[in-house]
Amino acid sequence: MESIKKYIAEFIGSFVLVFFACGTAVAVGCNPDAGTGYLLTALAFGLVIVAMAYSIGNISGCHINPAVSIAMLVSKKMSVKDFAGYVIAQFAGSIAGAAALKAFAPAGSTLGSNGLYEGKILASIIIEIILTFVFVLAILGVTSKTENAGVAGIVIGLTLTLVHILGVQCTGASFNPARSFGPALLAGGESLECVWVFIVAPLVGGVLAALVYKFLASEKE
Repeated sequence: MESIKKYIAEFIGSFVLVFFACGTAVAVGCNPDAGTGYLLTALAFGLVIVAMAYSIGNISGCHINPAVSIAMLVSKKMSVKDFAGYVIAQFAGSIAGAAALKAFAPAGSTLGSNGLYEGKILASIIIEIILTFVFVLAILGVTSKTENAGVAGIVIGLTLTLVHILGVQCTGASFNPARSFGPALLAGGESLECVWVFIVAPLVGGVLAALVYKFLASEKE
């Protein structure tokens, strides 16, 4: 039952992330030439993480991101069984959030889905790996000490905002396979064709962050 509660919490968190953050992207737009819409989108993603961290963080740890979960798996902070359960819940929550968003989004909306940087696959992969690495590294660092528990959600939310400020203009900012899959699945077309980039690259970034942090922490010890 404890595991089920964690999976439900991850489902809810992923739903809220897609519905509110991607919904903000749909509402204000992400074109830097059109004003500050991309900044509002970056802030929305960060604020959702803060809200969810203090809502479901004590239940599931508030991963709501397979890249975070795989980093925890590599760091031996969660079991393979829980990893699978988390990822399934995260993808399901994302799809549900995208479906709810599509109900009132303008016709033809991409629902905040991601796109390749200037149409380049390799460049997009590199961008996503680097920014996911920074985000997950911050999570591993701030959650490594229990005394940081009170501020961890704020730090993580601000870090997500930071990487989005740059990432939104490049790839639409994924750093999260589940967050990317739901909108792409419901939007279809080009969004769905390239979604594999935003599934693979963040996972690679998450694994790299876990390995690097493990090395740095062991050196400190």
